Amino acid sequence: MSEQPQVQVTYDVSDGVATITLDSPHNRNALSRALVGGLSEALERAAEDDSARVVVIAATGSVFCSGADLSEAAAGSMEEGAREIVRLQRVILMHPKPVVCRLQGPVRAGGTGIVAAADVVVASEAATFALTEVKLGLAPAAISLTVFPRMTSRAAALRALGGEVFSAAQAQADGLVTEVVPADGLDAALATVTASLATGALQGLRETKKLLNAPLVEHLDAHGRDVAALSARLFGSEEAKEAMTAFLSRKR
Repeated sequence: MSEQPQVQVTYDVSDGVATITLDSPHNRNALSRALVGGLSEALERAAEDDSARVVVIAATGSVFCSGADLSEAAAGSMEEGAREIVRLQRVILMHPKPVVCRLQGPVRAGGTGIVAAADVVVASEAATFALTEVKLGLAPAAISLTVFPRMTSRAAALRALGGEVFSAAQAQADGLVTEVVPADGLDAALATVTASLATGALQGLRETKKLLNAPLVEHLDAHGRDVAALSARLFGSEEAKEAMTAFLSRKR
């Protein structure tokens, strides 16, 4: 049996910007336990890195994040995984430095929680979004803590109940994305944003982030345990297991 490619999260600092890159193209940067753990560790490293004033979360390949790793979810309990997704969103919200998402391609399901927790989101026109959980008998439970508050209530209902793909421009109108640019202008737009953010003093950035994210953090702390438990229960249901097994079979 061939070994599965090792999940990697890389870390690099240049000109005051720490770039954390999801580098797991074999599963379209799915939120495996290894990837979530690596991302959390990299964020903690950036928080302590005196050479970084801004943090960018990027990804290799054509997909930013395909959501939960369904092969792991179908094989066992998601209780710990759901708690880690809640914790990851809190780490991003409470990070002392601005966190910017660079979206070069599709974002699906759980990956939207990373996007929603970030402070600024710069997306290529090639990026698309979908809260696909409803199609598998699931709900966007753990990520609802950040995703739903970012969106208008009407947009959240349409996207979460419909589960359909929507564009970067629609995501911007819904409140999920800050700026949408042509694919060939993504890095230039990102550089402009990060250069602006990097002019802030560290204390000013830290305290302003606390003010901006206080309502989201309060909401997460009040409901995180409950939505993690709901997520685990839904992933463990027979309906969801059958749907995930069928989905994985179609991918083979």
